[in-house]
Amino acid sequence: MKRVFLFVATNLAVVVVLGVVASLLGVNRYLTANGLNLGALLGFALIMGFGGAFISLLMSKTIAKWSSGVQLIEEPRNADEKWIVDTVRRFADKAGIGMPEVGIFPGEPNAFATGAFKNNALVAVSTGLLQGMTREEVEAVIGHEVAHIANGDMVTMTLLQGVMNTFVVFLSRVIGYVVDGFLRRGEQSSGPGIGYIVTTIVLDIVLGFLAAIIVAWFSRQREFRADRGAAQLMGRKQPMINALARLGGMVPGELPKGLQSMGITSGVGKLFSTHPPIEERIAALQQGA
Repeated sequence: MKRVFLFVATNLAVVVVLGVVASLLGVNRYLTANGLNLGALLGFALIMGFGGAFISLLMSKTIAKWSSGVQLIEEPRNADEKWIVDTVRRFADKAGIGMPEVGIFPGEPNAFATGAFKNNALVAVSTGLLQGMTREEVEAVIGHEVAHIANGDMVTMTLLQGVMNTFVVFLSRVIGYVVDGFLRRGEQSSGPGIGYIVTTIVLDIVLGFLAAIIVAWFSRQREFRADRGAAQLMGRKQPMINALARLGGMVPGELPKGLQSMGITSGVGKLFSTHPPIEERIAALQQGA
């Protein structure tokens, strides 16, 4: 319930902020008496598309801590916590990035990395992961998450999401305007009709699904790269293969929506899954792909 509330509240706040920014810049007035102002519409689409994506990225660490109940390891309280911190530090140094914050969160097996900057990120592992895996397997999972940070995956995913959002907002309104004009040809009117409103709403949904498929496909390719990155950080690929095989026999923990693409695993659903099937990831590592 806490995760749902935070997700809804955050998105409402982002929409309000972006709406105010668009209004102040005047780009929300793209429908004029002379027709559709494409320049203003593009500005509106860019603000709504990239604005939400970048605000979410900048808030990602804070939201992750709140929604997942992450407890940061500021001073290790036991040998296990010290080992986790030392492992993250060793991989971060090897990958050439700043030391991320390190945390543990309660729940079923999973882990994630998030943050807007390579040198100011967060790596978190679940209690279920620590309890259900060997140290070598946990080490591989940590390497996978550090590889995400080193590869700049959080920023790349944000840019891609921003581009997709922009196209959705822009195209749905252009097509809505054309459809509305066709349905109301010969009529005199100063504002958009029902054709524009309905078409825009429908296309926002349909194009949004298509955009989500593209983003999910890219995310799956990025997972293969992070698996290879973990193998390189460890100096061999077998620990990552073992970790993936172990994950295949577990029930993965559910991450908040904004973090699912940065976890070690996700749910099924081929087109919309942010992670490839475990079997494909293992095969890619074994083949050295």
